[in-house]
Amino acid sequence: MTYAESPIRAFIVDDEPLARRGLQLRLSRYADIEVVGEAGNGRDALMAISTLKPELMFLDVQMPDIDGFALISKLPASQLPLIVFVTAHKEYALEAFSANALDYLLKPINHARLQKSLARARIQLAANDQSARLKLPAVMSSTPAERVENTLHLGEPARAVTKLPVKCGTRIVRIDIDDIAWIDAAGDYVCIHTGDETHVLRETLNELERRLDPRRFARVHRSTIVNLVNVKAMRPHLNGEYFLVLDSGHEVKLSRSYKDKLRLLL
Repeated sequence: MTYAESPIRAFIVDDEPLARRGLQLRLSRYADIEVVGEAGNGRDALMAISTLKPELMFLDVQMPDIDGFALISKLPASQLPLIVFVTAHKEYALEAFSANALDYLLKPINHARLQKSLARARIQLAANDQSARLKLPAVMSSTPAERVENTLHLGEPARAVTKLPVKCGTRIVRIDIDDIAWIDAAGDYVCIHTGDETHVLRETLNELERRLDPRRFARVHRSTIVNLVNVKAMRPHLNGEYFLVLDSGHEVKLSRSYKDKLRLLL
């Protein structure tokens, strides 16, 4: 698995020591995330952020003295990192997205949701580093209320399959949906890429797309579907197109015709 040369500098703010420790352990699994510090209250966080200059902050909402929203308001714009709110309460989500939070995670933290938050951070920071910051009004055109709806209702889809049966010689192999990195078309067949393996299924990309959860799998090209969780960065190409960089290092093109799918990545 390949990552950017410099890891993302992350900072954790939570008044519960066990919560800080648990999140730090989760983040330690990612080679491209470096937890540079933590704080148990907003006052300590204010002092530490100016010194440590984190790029990404996991921030609790409810804290004594200076809460999460007050902390953001006190930070100079030049020091403000990307914010992922982490809380046990749903009712703060609208206020969080109104404050332009990158994401909003509910405790206990779901592994897939954390992965999606990190994917969003990678894409945003990669765009910034390449002096190609995405036009947020176009990409994130949904209202804060709509973003709350999209964030807090990510249960299992009613129509989506969890395994795909694929014929391999005389055997039928059932592929776990979570293992799929991307899918590309080959005429009336599709090639399903999972790690180091590629499985061929006699089905068109359009037919397969209708069976997959659109919140997890996005059509990014007329011949390509990508698992959003595996997208770690994005680099601009020609004429408004982008290349999506997957965890494996493989790149797939996001064509202009499917540029509306950027909202799923952010």
